[in-house]
Amino acid sequence: MLHGLTGWHLLIVLAVILLLFGAAKLPALAQSLGQSARVFRGEIKAMKDDGAPEGVDPSGGIARAGGASAGPFAADPPSPR
Repeated sequence: MLHGLTGWHLLIVLAVILLLFGAAKLPALAQSLGQSARVFRGEIKAMKDDGAPEGVDPSGGIARAGGASAGPFAADPPSPR
């Protein structure tokens, strides 16, 4: 999709952004974008931790009763002594 873009294209896009928003607003815009990305990542992590349905491992495998995932590399649960 973006394989034909070169460094000049990026430079022109940055110049247009600078003209649209002005130099004074760019640091605040970048800070706001960074905060939004942090919040988004935190929410995704929270959804993975809390939103996993019962019996499904967050890593993608199906959880066993003992808590180990049923993936191809899952270790056998320790035998009770």
